Amino acid sequence: QVQLVESGGGLVQAGGSLRLSCAASGRAFNSYAMGWFRQAPGKEREFVTAISRSGGNSYYSDSVKGRFTISRDNVKNTVFLQMNSLKPADTAVYICAAKSSTYYSSRYYTREYEYDYWGQGTQVTVSS
Repeated sequence: QVQLVESGGGLVQAGGSLRLSCAASGRAFNSYAMGWFRQAPGKEREFVTAISRSGGNSYYSDSVKGRFTISRDNVKNTVFLQMNSLKPADTAVYICAAKSSTYYSSRYYTREYEYDYWGQGTQVTVSS
């Protein structure tokens, strides 16, 4: 069992930056691949980025590539999302997710149904 708690959201002007954190409790954080999704009002949840359990591989949606960076600290049981050059279109609740990946140290996951555990989310609002 893994509990995920996101933090770091807030209100920022367009062009600004935020750093989100997702702290995981429970055992064996380094056996989980991690991902970030987001959900804007009236829209479906969408994939943002994912990272392998080793941290060696990551993947980004086209909408955030070059602006967002995912990273993880397996000692602190935390995954981070550095968001730069924010746009109003990035406004959403950002949710982290964990996928058990014991046998696949280099694999990341991009589909919602692949994930086992979800956080509650943190609100990011970007003003124009």
